[in-house]
Amino acid sequence: MPDTKSVLLVDDSKFARLLVKAFISGNFADWEIDEAEDAATALEMVTAKSYDYMLLDFNMPGMNGLELGEILRARFPDTVIALLTANIQQEIQKKAESLGLDFISKPPTEDKIHSYILSRESAR
Repeated sequence: MPDTKSVLLVDDSKFARLLVKAFISGNFADWEIDEAEDAATALEMVTAKSYDYMLLDFNMPGMNGLELGEILRARFPDTVIALLTANIQQEIQKKAESLGLDFISKPPTEDKIHSYILSRESAR
């Protein structure tokens, strides 16, 4: 995959963002990765730049990941958006699916993130 892609990581945990960023950078060195610590910051960022991938935490102060995902899906129908969360309740997974969001359970691992991106890239 020689072409550069852009990723937006939205998670209130700096550690989680750094971990996922390291996993992506380690496998896709030329990809651009931006970080937002909450939904409000993410919404500001998407007005200035488009992203190929958005990975959203569910539990964040203010707006949760499903609420953010619903707004982002409406504005960016062709962007790959996934809820990346430790909240694995069936209700959350079903709501994510109904909004057109993928679901990735935490904890993130390098293999999990790499496999997810490869599967989405091959589907494009």
